[in-house]
Amino acid sequence: MALKRKKKPNATKLEIIRVASRLFLEEGYSVTSIRQIGEKVGISSGNVMFHFPTKEHLLAVLVDVLCDFQWKLIENETDDSTDSVMSICLELMSMAAACEENEIAKDFFISAYQSPMALEIIRKNDFERSKKVYADYCKRWMEYQYIEAEILVSGIEYATLMTTENSAPLDVRISGALNQIMSIYCVPEETRKNNIAAVLSMDYRVIGQRILRDFIEYAENVTDAAFEDVAAKKG
Repeated sequence: MALKRKKKPNATKLEIIRVASRLFLEEGYSVTSIRQIGEKVGISSGNVMFHFPTKEHLLAVLVDVLCDFQWKLIENETDDSTDSVMSICLELMSMAAACEENEIAKDFFISAYQSPMALEIIRKNDFERSKKVYADYCKRWMEYQYIEAEILVSGIEYATLMTTENSAPLDVRISGALNQIMSIYCVPEETRKNNIAAVLSMDYRVIGQRILRDFIEYAENVTDAAFEDVAAKKG
């Protein structure tokens, strides 16, 4: 029996992803149009939509790339569950700080949490990470408990990023969000306090800016193979 060969996305599809990613992260997701993406690629809006029916589909691709980037941060910077919990804390801190300092970053992250398609990717990704990171604290948990927890956690994350004129200061929002999230996953109070204190002792605004730059560079230079895997999921 002949082996079924994996179908690869074509070069146009990959170029659309690259151009859209660049525009979303440098110009802003909300202000970028399908027409602009097509002009940059050198094709019509209709041709863009042949591959990606809506701009939201392209946002979902970039969120997939972000999730891959976050996994690599954890894998590169941590060795055990305690360090992994701290890495999760740093991740939320960096996103919140980036949103505070950069309106384009805020537009991207808020749009991701408001998009049903992208939010589903975020929740599925964080569900898998939570099972790994918090396993020592949730030893008797069933899979559905992680799913329910992630629904709560994604809401907390969104509220932390979605600032208004009357929002609490950044350090207060970060501290409150991290305490709530770790509490959901049964992390002991002393560990929660130590992690929060460690996060707040850092220059988290500078770290947030650095991680945002690293992600933009990662999205720009991600390999063809990685883009093919992501593009294949969407089409």
